Amino acid sequence: MADRLYRMLAILERIVPDYHGIDLLVELFNALRPKRAADIATASANVRALSKLLKDHPRHAEALRAYGLRILGQRRHTSLYTDIGVLSNDGFFSELKRRVAYRILPPALGDEYLNDAIDQVLFLETDHQWISAMPAADWLELFDVLRAADSTPAPPNIMLPGMLEAIRTLSYRVCAIGLEPRLTNFHTEIEIFESPFMVQNVEVNAYLDGYARLLAGSADSIEDAKHLLVMLDQCDAVVVKIRKKALHQGTSIALTYLLVALTQSVDRLRKLLFLVDVSGNLPSAPSVDLEAVASDATPDRPTLGATSVGPQRAAALALALELITAHNHKYMVRGLFADNINLLARNVTENASRTGEHYIAETRGQMGTMFVSSAGAGLIIGFMALIKILLSYLRSAPLVEAFLFSMNYSIGFMAIHLLHFTVATKQPAMTASRIAAGLHSKDGRNIDLDSMAELITKVFRTQLVAVLGNLATAIPTAYLIALAYKAITGQHLVTPAKAMHLLHDIDPIGSPALFYAMIAGVCLFVAGLISGYYDNQALYTRWAQRIAQLRGLGRLIGQRRLARLGLYMENNLGGLMGNFYFGILLGSIGTLGYLLGLPIDIRHVTFSAANFATALVGLDHNMTWELAAKSVAGFLSIGVVNMLVSFGLALWVALRSRQVRFKHGWALLRALGRGFLKAPIVFFIGSKGAAPEAPAADGHNKALGVQGKK
Repeated sequence: MADRLYRMLAILERIVPDYHGIDLLVELFNALRPKRAADIATASANVRALSKLLKDHPRHAEALRAYGLRILGQRRHTSLYTDIGVLSNDGFFSELKRRVAYRILPPALGDEYLNDAIDQVLFLETDHQWISAMPAADWLELFDVLRAADSTPAPPNIMLPGMLEAIRTLSYRVCAIGLEPRLTNFHTEIEIFESPFMVQNVEVNAYLDGYARLLAGSADSIEDAKHLLVMLDQCDAVVVKIRKKALHQGTSIALTYLLVALTQSVDRLRKLLFLVDVSGNLPSAPSVDLEAVASDATPDRPTLGATSVGPQRAAALALALELITAHNHKYMVRGLFADNINLLARNVTENASRTGEHYIAETRGQMGTMFVSSAGAGLIIGFMALIKILLSYLRSAPLVEAFLFSMNYSIGFMAIHLLHFTVATKQPAMTASRIAAGLHSKDGRNIDLDSMAELITKVFRTQLVAVLGNLATAIPTAYLIALAYKAITGQHLVTPAKAMHLLHDIDPIGSPALFYAMIAGVCLFVAGLISGYYDNQALYTRWAQRIAQLRGLGRLIGQRRLARLGLYMENNLGGLMGNFYFGILLGSIGTLGYLLGLPIDIRHVTFSAANFATALVGLDHNMTWELAAKSVAGFLSIGVVNMLVSFGLALWVALRSRQVRFKHGWALLRALGRGFLKAPIVFFIGSKGAAPEAPAADGHNKALGVQGKK
């Protein structure tokens, strides 16, 4: 500490009148900065040491104060408030390109703007961690020491002009975003009624004109900004309506970006208005905890009185910390995605959630329907397995073979969707979003664990029935096809060597089958996201209406049929595209691994079961019970891994998109266990009639559940 004090003193002694360079301020912050950003104790001790040093040497305090004011006075402030922590109007991809470019080669820094000075002083991305984590009272005490050194009075309103100009700039930006066609076309009520985005700009200009008269001395007072804040509240209300509407009508990256930029601009406007307010009548802005600041004292530092930490002072410190954090993150690509992707992912998973409703059976009758539906899919998959084996005999070039395999899978899965059949492994990616939707309670914090356990039980038993339905027809279909092939051609569909190879591929111990099953699970998860994405796009771009406007096709098939086709495509585009791309993933990953020399392939439970039946015939039923048991265990294990991986990834994305953190897994498992012990038969096969209404959660359950944001 003594060395650091000597270093600070040496820097202070070098500050001379009329010195405008930024280098001494950089050195001073280097002396305050701890070696590790997490070492808050050292950082706090350094700041307190500087405060004490300035108290003991008033001359240095005066010099440092004058030096800081010179740096503030010679630089423009407006862009600091309007650009840092607020997305630009360039759009998502332009902003992404800019951030990537500046991460590689940062922009040139000059002496004209205040944010460039912050870039030079706080050049480490971790600086915001120790600055924000320190007790607010330490910073306020340092500012008090500098403010007390008043032999060189501060120029009047040195920070105020930049804030006022920033308020005007942000207001025009909010007005411009509110008039964007992407936003007005999506929410047409803005054009029907008086737009709050335009009215707030009128109010801001009137407020700033009154402020200018006050500063010029031609007015004694100005009206407070309460009515302006009401207009900003109405802007927020419009944003909330658009976001809710987007959950049902879809959204785009461009619209999401506009909403994020709009929210950030309005929030910054509120904070600046609170800081420049002279009436004292505005509601409190988000700031540091005044009581915590006032009570934060140590033996070597006097307690700050609560009256000395006024709301505006605390709000100014809070905004400064926010700007420092945003400045350190301004070129982070991850931050840009975090700001924009959550809403888009929420909409994608919301569409998957609505699809997931169809994959949850409530009663035994519905489970019987699910079994029949999945049995139909197993029948088609049996033929798909046959076609794949026949295509492999063509010995095509790798890329041609990958294309043929992919089309086999894609056309087959799309046919399953068109016939309203069900592939069991496609369910988890859909039902995970439905569970996440149920997990996010109305208040964003609490859930009824018993109701959630009931939902998960329904999902479990429905998926179990779907798997059994797939296997119940896929295995016999493949078996009968192999027998018929032998009867028609006089030779087996697969040779004994090929049959042993098929069995080795599903060996859960002697081959990487389970690892390949995990890759297939990832493909299932990606297919679920693709399905949700295209559902979102079909809703957002109004496919039903656009298809109905195709006059040529309408003359060919009739306008009524065209309208039905448009409605079908809008409701099923996600399912069709998800199945199409899922087929491409399954058909090409093995070839991709071969071309790249990587040990990657896929294993899917239904195809693995069909291959087992084909191999059984190919070996003329000469299979030991040990090999048979291992093979059955293999394709069942593949199914478990397929569903666990796809379900886990889909649930993780769904929870992240809703900003939910679930922390009571053991309590949920206990609730599931109670349901099983109470009615084990119902747990697996469901009730005969409609499911009873879930009882209201007791106080204990309602205290458990989720933590997240609205």
